[in-house]
Amino acid sequence: MARSKKEAQNILEVAIVGAGVSGLGMGIQLLKAGETNFKIFDKGHDVGGTWRDNTYPGCGCDVKSSLYSYSFEPWAEWSNSYAKQGEIYKYLRHCATKYGVYPYIQFNTSITGSVFDEQAGLWNITTADGKTIQARNVVTAVGPFSAPKVAEFKGAEKFKGKTVHTAAWDHSVELEGKRVGLIGTGATAVQVGPAIADKVKNLVVFQRTANWIMPRPDRNIEEAEKALNRKTPLNMKMNRLGVYWFNELTAPFLILKYDMFKAQPEKMSSSYLARKVKDPELRKKLTPTFKFGCKRVLVSSDWYPTMQKEHVHLETNAIDCITEKGIRTADGVEHELDVIIYATGYEVRHTGSPIDAKGIGGASLNEKWKEGSEAYQGISTAGFPNLYFLVGPFTGPGHTSVIAYAEAQIGYVIQAIKLRQKRKLKAISVKPEVEKKFVDTMDFRSDHTVWKSGCASWYLSPNGRNNTLYPGLNAEYRMRVARFNPAEYVLTGPNGKIVKPTMTDHVSTGLMALKAA
Repeated sequence: MARSKKEAQNILEVAIVGAGVSGLGMGIQLLKAGETNFKIFDKGHDVGGTWRDNTYPGCGCDVKSSLYSYSFEPWAEWSNSYAKQGEIYKYLRHCATKYGVYPYIQFNTSITGSVFDEQAGLWNITTADGKTIQARNVVTAVGPFSAPKVAEFKGAEKFKGKTVHTAAWDHSVELEGKRVGLIGTGATAVQVGPAIADKVKNLVVFQRTANWIMPRPDRNIEEAEKALNRKTPLNMKMNRLGVYWFNELTAPFLILKYDMFKAQPEKMSSSYLARKVKDPELRKKLTPTFKFGCKRVLVSSDWYPTMQKEHVHLETNAIDCITEKGIRTADGVEHELDVIIYATGYEVRHTGSPIDAKGIGGASLNEKWKEGSEAYQGISTAGFPNLYFLVGPFTGPGHTSVIAYAEAQIGYVIQAIKLRQKRKLKAISVKPEVEKKFVDTMDFRSDHTVWKSGCASWYLSPNGRNNTLYPGLNAEYRMRVARFNPAEYVLTGPNGKIVKPTMTDHVSTGLMALKAA
C-alpha cells in the first residue's frame, strides 16, 4: 500500500540510539554527508553518554586526550595530556554545538524495541512512553559502560551507613572525616581511591585481584602550548598521529598471549611496583598472578602512593558479608565503616541485544544472540536489515581509543545508507556465510590473545568467549571496513526482489571510501 506524502515525511532516514561518543559522531558525519533526516534518541538529558553520567571523584580517561577525541576536531583546550571527565564532557558538548547536532537529538527518551516491516522496508521503533517512530535505518550506539554492576553481598541491606556506586555517584554522600570502604581495585577504583584518600578519616580497600599497573605519564598543558595549538591545528593532528602509532606498535605486547611478548612489559610493571612500594608484604599483595594484559592494564601514578598512606589499609581477605556496622571479611574481622563505595564496574553486555529487535520473519535478535553477540565487522548481523552497530561485537579497543574504531565504523555505515538511498533499496542485510566467516576468524584469532590465557575478566562472556575486543591492530580493522562491499550483502530492491550489486555500486562506495581516507 502506497504511503501518503505526510506519512512519508514522518519517516526518518536514520534513527540513532545513544548520544555518547559514537552516536554523536554518527550524527556529525551524517550532517557532513548532507543528510538531515535523522534523529538521535538518548535516555539522558544531554550528550556525552558515560562521560555525562560518571561523575565520581577522580573520573578520567586512560587514553591520551589527543587520541580520545574526534580526528576531525582536535581540541586545544585540554588541561592535561590525560583528560578528566569534566573536560571530556565539555568537549563533546562543544562538538555537538559546533556541528549543529543538538536540534537532531531527542533527550529523555528510552528505546524499548524495534520491529522490521519487510514489506515497507522500515523499522518501527517503540519508546518507553509508548510512542512509535519509523526509520529506514537504525544505528545503535549504546556503549558498554552504561549499566552499573552491583555486586551482591550477603547482608548488604543491613548496613546502616551510606552506600554509593561509582557509576551512579551520589554527591550528597559526605566523605570528609568518614570511615570509608572501597570495594574493588579495577580501573575505576584506582581513580576514586587517590581522589578521596586525603579527605577521609580512614580508607579500607577490599581487593579481590591485584592488577598490572603502569605509570601514567600525565602532564599539565600550559597556556602557551594551548595558544600554539589554537594557531596550528596541524600540530595537534601530528601529536594525535604519534600517539596513535605508538599504541599500534605496542599492541602486540598487550594483545598476544605468548611469553616473548609478555616478558618486557611484565618486567617494566614489576619494576615500577618495586620502586614505588618498599614494604615487601604490601608489594606481595599488590603483585598480580596472571599474564600481563589478561585483565585490563591500569594506568596510574598515584595508586601505589595512596596504598602506603598511614590511614589506608589494603584488605585481601575475601568479603564474607556486610553487617550493620560495615564489612566482615573471611578471617572474621569486622571493618566498621560509615560509607561503602562499590567500584565494581558495569554490566557489560555479552549476550542479548542492546535493543529488543525483531528482524526478517519476526526473528528475535535477543534469541539469536542468547549464546553471545555476533556481527559482521562488529557492525551488521544477518536477518536484521538496515540495522547497524557502533562498537559492536568483537570491536572494542584492547590497546587504543574507542573513537578510532567508532570513526571507521561510522564511515562504513554511511556508505551503506547512501547505497540504499541511491538504489532505492528496501533492505541491505549481510549474508549469513559472510558473517560466519568473520566470526570464525575472530574466534580463531582470539585464541591467540592474552584475554584467553586463563584469568576471568569482563572481556569474556560467561562461557569464556571473547566477543568484546578486536584481536588485532586498529589499523588493520580500519582497512577491513574502509569500503562497504555490496557483494557481501543481500540487496532487496523496491519491488521486494533480490538485486545484484552493479559495477557502479562498487565504484560509488569505493569513491566514498577514498574521500573519507
